[in-house]
Amino acid sequence: MLSKFKRNKHQQHLAQLPKLSQSVDDVGFFFAPADFRQTLLKKIAEATQRICIIALYLEQDDGGQGILSALYAAKRQRPELDVSVLVDWHRAQRGRIGAAASDTNADWYCRMAQENTDVTIPVYGVPVNTREALGVLHYKGFIIDDSVLYSGASLNDVYLHQHDKYRYDRYHLIRNARMSDIMFNWVQNHLAHGRAVNLLNNEERPKSQEIKNDIRLYRQTLRDAGYRFEGNADNDTLAVTPLVGLGKGSALNKAIYHLMPCTEDKLTICTPYFNLPAVLVRNIIGLLREGKKVEIIVGDKTANDFYIPEDQPFKIIGALPYLYEINLRRFLSRLQYYINSGQLTVRLWKDDDNSYHLKGMWVDDEWMLLTGNNLNPRAWRLDLENAILIHDPQHQLTAQREEELARIRTHTTVVQHYRDLQSIADYPVKVRKLIRRLRRIRIDRLISRIL
Repeated sequence: MLSKFKRNKHQQHLAQLPKLSQSVDDVGFFFAPADFRQTLLKKIAEATQRICIIALYLEQDDGGQGILSALYAAKRQRPELDVSVLVDWHRAQRGRIGAAASDTNADWYCRMAQENTDVTIPVYGVPVNTREALGVLHYKGFIIDDSVLYSGASLNDVYLHQHDKYRYDRYHLIRNARMSDIMFNWVQNHLAHGRAVNLLNNEERPKSQEIKNDIRLYRQTLRDAGYRFEGNADNDTLAVTPLVGLGKGSALNKAIYHLMPCTEDKLTICTPYFNLPAVLVRNIIGLLREGKKVEIIVGDKTANDFYIPEDQPFKIIGALPYLYEINLRRFLSRLQYYINSGQLTVRLWKDDDNSYHLKGMWVDDEWMLLTGNNLNPRAWRLDLENAILIHDPQHQLTAQREEELARIRTHTTVVQHYRDLQSIADYPVKVRKLIRRLRRIRIDRLISRIL
């Protein structure tokens, strides 16, 4: 069991976080990707001061086209608007995994700039590491005037539910001028004007190899670049704390680590890729041993965005959902006792052929973590991540919180036994052979650290 001293240490860390006062009427929850798309387009159209879009990628498809066209329209209508887009440098200059890179998102940004010469919107490419596999821009948020529309979603057809399929995420709108300013100023100082950052909608942009040394130096500055602000709220009122971090010892990782043991009754976690860092697994086991409840909501392997149906050509990337299921099965086999006792609840999300991308934490009825962080080793060490931690000691957001969780649970089934999940012997032949080959040369361990 956690000693009282250790529990106080965790609680003390959260109590000392700087907090910004938040009005309950200025926190909005959305429960569907189409609502998120409509809200984002509406906020862009109504903006009067600034629009700053930050995402892993803005895709060249109908959904992405709708967003970028809306940005150009808003800037054309109000030239005084400060409009900018920030996406990952490497992701923007390749095709989708398994597709040719003949016409990339960056090429599309250039064409859009050429077609809208009367309006200038910078599209910044942020290189978090020298290779995409070693770190990406996973910072989330759409800062519009004095509000932040926060989601783990990127911007394309499936995240925006532009057509038939959708990728399910969390969506919140927080109006808070202080927090918007803090995030906007940080993004401008450390991302838009970062040492290795270049415009993607410029055909004369450098090659990644040419800025390799700048990227290495830039990554080091990002490691040391946290938010620095004075709080204006105490620990007894509704408040928000923006967090940012890169690397194992980041402020965001510390907040996540200390948040979990503060659970008095129940911890709920959402992650699309079950591959928790060892330190978080230890936290979960510690809570279960103390008699606390833990609920984990993950996507079924068929709801993973890397899943390839058996009737389609197999690619190596299609093994990932199976590797995540293997991790989950192994985790549950260790903790079957707590499943039997009702302390540990694991839910698998599946809704036809749609996909699942939810992340975040709920601690009792007091804390909510909004984040794009996948709670995996990659997020813990390699990617630039951020979050908004909501402290609700008076339980003013209980109704919205419960509705959000009820919606998330709608398409889930509870795992009663670890054997409910398939074993390697049950997998398709090509998947089974690949996983066994990877295990022989221990590459699966490396994969688990970078994906």
